[in-house]
Amino acid sequence: MLLSRAVTYTALCFDTAAALADAWSDALLEAGALSVDVSDPGAGTDAESPLYGEPGEPVATAWPLSRVAALIGDGTDPRTVLALAADAIDEALPSFELAPVPEQDWVRQTQSQFGPIEIAPGFYIVPTWSEAPDPNALNLRLDPGLAFGTGSHPTTRLCLEWLRDTIAGGETVLDYGSGSGILAIAAAKLGAAQVTATDVDPQALVAGRANALANAVDIAVVAPDALPMRAEDIVVANILANPLVLLAPALAARVRPGGRIALSGILSAQAATVATAYARWFTLAPWREDDGWVLLTGTRGACAAQSQRPRSAWAP
Repeated sequence: MLLSRAVTYTALCFDTAAALADAWSDALLEAGALSVDVSDPGAGTDAESPLYGEPGEPVATAWPLSRVAALIGDGTDPRTVLALAADAIDEALPSFELAPVPEQDWVRQTQSQFGPIEIAPGFYIVPTWSEAPDPNALNLRLDPGLAFGTGSHPTTRLCLEWLRDTIAGGETVLDYGSGSGILAIAAAKLGAAQVTATDVDPQALVAGRANALANAVDIAVVAPDALPMRAEDIVVANILANPLVLLAPALAARVRPGGRIALSGILSAQAATVATAYARWFTLAPWREDDGWVLLTGTRGACAAQSQRPRSAWAP
C-alpha cells in the first residue's frame, strides 16, 4: 500500500536594492522558482514605505530595499535555483533565508484572510463563505475578485459611509469607475430608486453584474458609452486623483443642479488639486479622512449647471 506524502515547498527570501528586484524576480523564475513576490521589508513597522501609483506619473515598482521571496517546489534545491539566478544576472549570491511552506488548502487559506467587514454599525460586507454577524443588518455579499472594491480599502469604506449618511431613498445614483459594483449595490440597498454603474474595464462590468445578481438588486451595469443621457441626484467616483482631475467636466455634467458629488481615491496631499479642478461647478470640501485618504464632496450650483449637458464618454 502506497502512502501519500505531504508536499512541502520552500520559501527562499533575501533583500536587494530596488533596481535589482525585477532582474532577480525574472532570473529566479527562469531558474525554476514557482513564483516570486517582492515586498517591503519594513511592512508593519514604522519603517514601512507605501507605494502609490497614479496614471501619468512614474510608478515605483519596488522599495529602496526590497524583499524578494521565491517559492521553490518540492524536490528542487533552492540553493541551486539561487545560484543559477545570480549567475544569469551576474550578481553575487546574497545572504538568504530558507523556510518550509507545507502544502495546504490554498483556497480555504485565502478565504480565511477575508471575513466580514463592518463599515458602520449595522452595515457589513460579507463574503459568500462567511456567516453574516447580524442577519438583520444591511449586508452586502461580495467576494474578492478581479475588480477593485471589497470594502477593505479606506477609499471604498469612505464612499460606503458617505452613501449611508446621504441616501434618503428614491434618488438616482451613478457609480463612475464602479469596479466590483460595491458602491452601486450599496446605493440600491440603501434605497436609491435608479442606480447605474459604469467602468472602462470589461471584467469590472462582468463582476458588477454578477455581484448585483448575488445581492438581488436591480442596477444597470453598462460601459461608459451606454450611459443614459440624464443628470443624476448623486454621482460617486472612487478612482484616483489624476483621472478625477481629467474627468472633472464629464463628471460635473452628470450631476443635476442641487445634486451631490463624492470623489474618493484621493490622498490628503492631493485634495486641494482635485477641489480646484471642480471649482467651476462645486465647492468641494473634505467629508472624512481615513488612513491618509480623503473623500471630497459638494453640491452642484444651479448657475454652473446651465452650461453643461451629460455626455456618454469618459473624457470631457
